[in-house]
Amino acid sequence: MSTLAGKTILMSGGSRGIGLAIALRAAADGANIAMLAKTDTPHPKLEGTVHTAAEQIRAAGGRALPIVGDVRDDDDITEAVLKTQGEFGGIDIVINNASVIDLSRSLDLGAKKYDLMQDVNVRGTFMLSRAAAPILKEAPNPHILSLSPPLNITPRWLGAHTGYSLAKFGMTMATLGLAADFAEYGIAANTLWPRTTIATAAVQNLLGGDRVMAASRTPEIYADAAHAVLTKPARDYTGQTLIVEDVLEAEGVTDFAKYAAVPGTPDDRLFPDIFL
Repeated sequence: MSTLAGKTILMSGGSRGIGLAIALRAAADGANIAMLAKTDTPHPKLEGTVHTAAEQIRAAGGRALPIVGDVRDDDDITEAVLKTQGEFGGIDIVINNASVIDLSRSLDLGAKKYDLMQDVNVRGTFMLSRAAAPILKEAPNPHILSLSPPLNITPRWLGAHTGYSLAKFGMTMATLGLAADFAEYGIAANTLWPRTTIATAAVQNLLGGDRVMAASRTPEIYADAAHAVLTKPARDYTGQTLIVEDVLEAEGVTDFAKYAAVPGTPDDRLFPDIFL
């Protein structure tokens, strides 16, 4: 049984939702998790701060290093990498979880929001991964994992919300580029995306409220798939745009019923995620 015991993960974001679920799954193995996140104080609409996430990680069996900072800020990225190395002695895994979503049509999308999505999703993914690479190189099984979709550049998805599509596809392109660039160092870089919507605050607030939440799967399905990816041999398992359910099926999981946000919801009633 593969484990993340003793491994050190540096994650962008992670105060709540999918990032926190991935962190808690790793913590259950006894992993060390450093989180670079902005949420120092509670958000009026969203649960969780980087500090409450750290408490949950420790309660789950892991070691936590909450770092208040912004993945858009190069000094914050450098500080996060150095603090993580200083606290835990290295970095084994980078998870690019921080992401901004705005599904506005092109004529409705504010310029500042366009820039924010590019800065966090694309630039943040590139800069955090790059900053950690010299330390990742020294790890026995180094992985970069970005929570972004396959490059499905059909008019349906590029046209629906061009600004957001560009930002998410940009995360994926950056990750695939780093997979090729860092192959000589044995650093894996992959992306991971779900087939259905995941019950998170972002889905609740931005995608369709209670109706879509009820037709979603829990963040734990993403966490279990991420765990499977991050325990694979890095040199052999890289440069892929992976789908959560496909990863789990390859691990022998055939029944996804336990992941339904509302128990008993049949698979054919679940809401498909965008980009697939």
